[in-house]
Amino acid sequence: MLAQISASAVNGIDAYLVEVEVDISPAIPSFTIVGLPDAAVRESIERVRAAIKNCGLEFPSRRITINLAPADVRKEGPSFDLPIAVGILAATGQVDMNFLEDCIIIGELSLDGAVRSVSGVLPIALTARDMKVKRMIVPAHNVKEAAIVAEVEVYPVNTLTEVVQLLNEPGHMLPAIFDMAEFQALDEPVYDVDFADVKGQAMVKRALEIAAAGGHNALMVGPPGSGKTMLARRMPTILPPLNMEEALEVTKLYSVCGLLSANEALITKRAFRSPHHTISTAGLTGGGTYPRPGEVSLAHHGVLFLDELPEFKRDVLEVMRQPIEDGRVTIARAQASLTYPAAFMLMAAMNPCPCGYYNDHVKACTCTPHMIHKYLQRISGPLLDRIDIHVEVPRLKQDELMSKTPGESSANIRERVRRAREVQQGRFSGSKAFCNAQMTSRQMKVHCKLDSDAEAMLKQAIEHLRLSARAFDRILKMSRTIADLDGAETIRIEHLAEAVQYRCLDRKYWG
Repeated sequence: MLAQISASAVNGIDAYLVEVEVDISPAIPSFTIVGLPDAAVRESIERVRAAIKNCGLEFPSRRITINLAPADVRKEGPSFDLPIAVGILAATGQVDMNFLEDCIIIGELSLDGAVRSVSGVLPIALTARDMKVKRMIVPAHNVKEAAIVAEVEVYPVNTLTEVVQLLNEPGHMLPAIFDMAEFQALDEPVYDVDFADVKGQAMVKRALEIAAAGGHNALMVGPPGSGKTMLARRMPTILPPLNMEEALEVTKLYSVCGLLSANEALITKRAFRSPHHTISTAGLTGGGTYPRPGEVSLAHHGVLFLDELPEFKRDVLEVMRQPIEDGRVTIARAQASLTYPAAFMLMAAMNPCPCGYYNDHVKACTCTPHMIHKYLQRISGPLLDRIDIHVEVPRLKQDELMSKTPGESSANIRERVRRAREVQQGRFSGSKAFCNAQMTSRQMKVHCKLDSDAEAMLKQAIEHLRLSARAFDRILKMSRTIADLDGAETIRIEHLAEAVQYRCLDRKYWG
């Protein structure tokens, strides 16, 4: 007796089909799984046996052989429990095979027959759509993320008994439907923090508005207690909501990592990830025997905040160079080489010296020049070159600190940012870029045209600040963003002048 059940597995953030072939033959009772299963898949033998018996179904006392094809690709995780169990029931004639045509089944089984949630359901649903698969049977916990893909019928199940009933009586259950209005209703995410809470720091707020409008990286330098972390934590509140394409990319990552809740179909808030400075290279960029996404990928289309930047290990910071530049990270291991998206905004904060009070107008610095130089050298020039905006965050004055007047709200800033992003979406329509910071050199030649005055000023800035070619590009991209906020078609001298001032720390601290 032979049965074939379609399942699926995830490789990176993409899925591929797996055929679960079940053969039951009259021989000494045994249960064997072949096709490069890992330990979790091999252990499914006991889960499947107990689940079938505890649901009042017949488990055959014969030789059972399970093949997971393709046999040359390693299979991981417990998501093959349910298709293996259904395959055994189909091979013994306990369920009807008609509904199983063009159907993918995934799910983990508990010993009592309950179907538990699994990771990576959204990538599997998208692959099912691309492969023209008609329907899916998934754990009820994962139904919302699977139902996003409207082209595939999604049937949620809670127990193995429900699966048997669905296969034998297909008409008694209707497929789940994703309500698109649910996503559109979350177009304005609610946040617990707001820029109105921040007192003073008008110049810093302006710099962060530019960063949000163009997707630029930013570094804040200032004494302890000046509000660097407070400002950074409010960055997501001024970023525009994720569009559908961005939301799907982010949700795929979180689905693979098993970070979606039962009530969460799509991630609609931009991520804010703030790893501790003791994080390892693998934790930041991803890794493991079978590479998993790291913090740079979990911050995709969101904000990665590195507080106390010089306290991070040098090698940890240096591995961010390629993800910052390319918007993706490739992790190569002996078992696999995978590429994950990592188009994040880098926000960083640091003190100007070890004691934190260099150039402070109230408290004197106790550091020697050698100590300051050694402290700043923890951040390499190539990494600093990849940060578009460097802005000083000074200590608040007494009247600013005591003021009861609220600052400008995040909603007002976000509206300006949204208008600038809409201009950029029209500009980059049909390309992989979402914002000015992601412009290629070819796109810059078209969209970053300077008037004669601005061009003359840029030549002086290159000589005066000793800018690298990369810093030159980033100034042009920032100028384009400032012009977008101003509603200007051409980059004028005032736009360029504002962009140049955000690179002055290159010379002031590191020059």
